[in-house]
Amino acid sequence: MPLPRLPPGSRARCAPRRSCPAVPEPATPTLDTAVRSALARVIDPEIRRPITELDMVGAVSVDERGTADVVVKLTIVGCPAAQTIERDVTAATLGVAGVTRANIHITVMTRDERAALTAKLRGPGAARSSQFGPGTLTRIYAVTSGKGGVGKSTLTANLAAALAARGLAVGVLDADVYGFSIPGILGLTTNGTAQKPTRVDDMILPPVGYGVKVISIGMFVDDNAAVAWRGPMLHRTINQFLTDVYFGDLDVLLLDLPPGTGDVAISVGQLLPHAEVLVVTTPQPAAADVAERSGVVARQTGQKIVGVIENMAGLPQPDGTVLELFGSGGGDEVARRLSAGQDAPVPLLVSIPLSVALRAGGDTGAPIVLTDPADPAAVAILRLADTLAARPRHLQGLKLPVSPRDHLAG
Repeated sequence: MPLPRLPPGSRARCAPRRSCPAVPEPATPTLDTAVRSALARVIDPEIRRPITELDMVGAVSVDERGTADVVVKLTIVGCPAAQTIERDVTAATLGVAGVTRANIHITVMTRDERAALTAKLRGPGAARSSQFGPGTLTRIYAVTSGKGGVGKSTLTANLAAALAARGLAVGVLDADVYGFSIPGILGLTTNGTAQKPTRVDDMILPPVGYGVKVISIGMFVDDNAAVAWRGPMLHRTINQFLTDVYFGDLDVLLLDLPPGTGDVAISVGQLLPHAEVLVVTTPQPAAADVAERSGVVARQTGQKIVGVIENMAGLPQPDGTVLELFGSGGGDEVARRLSAGQDAPVPLLVSIPLSVALRAGGDTGAPIVLTDPADPAAVAILRLADTLAARPRHLQGLKLPVSPRDHLAG
């Protein structure tokens, strides 16, 4: 049946109960909006989150000549990241098409703005409690040894750098209060003085070296002063590091423990009973005897031993032979002893050869896993990083931060 012809001059009407909305023209974002969007790509170098997400961007305006005025609110006066943030904000602003000039106005957050920021970072309730409680998704490894001088700190720093280079979010807590050395190995010292963390009210932002967030008592003492504390003070310090230092969402937290089985090892066992333990030893039998004890103490506090690391396993010679300065077999022996009576054997994870370059990198603050990855010691540490990064994560019994309501809301 042919459709009826409309009378001249008449207009078609919509069918009953239907509407004929006009199709709007695509909205053209203003330069103000475009600049603010570009600033979302600027990351705070300490907190490692976009400055827009942290409410660090104030007013943004662009005039008809393309001159942009951007207000940036730093967390504190004298923020050590100020120059980096200003440089990155300038680059992001000038990168917007149509912007010809950028005026960056640096201000400081008010007390209320800082309080809102710390509450946002800490989450609902903003309670001052450990970020790494039993329900944490962060893998926590306590690196321990029975005696000093086995290269535990150098190993911890290089392992952290290797894991961070793989794209993991990594933090290091230097719990070796008396013999702190992690800041120097990760390049966070100048003329022997460790870089200071930034304080935002009662929250501490750890310095970052090679992509690793680091906290150490060495960052709070002047002129490399000695620390002479007893048990209660040591416990409070470790607890404060776990409570007040904002590490953010970490994949891995490494703790560099002092040698032996003293106060710090016991405190870590009490505060982080779910941590997993890496036992470091050298090949010599005397070191193996003492390393076994550190593993036993960790196990008594409920911590699981992941495996044994044998350091200083031998010095490769030009002719291909290996000079065993510290003997041989210590790592296997520690693994054998710690496996006795257990449901599953404790493995020897890796044997790391002696390396002059590894030692030199620790002195200059340049991890060998980044500067000379082909060095035999670096190859071994990188292999260890691969092993730890590939370990399956068991979520049974953990309270995950999701709910059916969250799923339905999406």
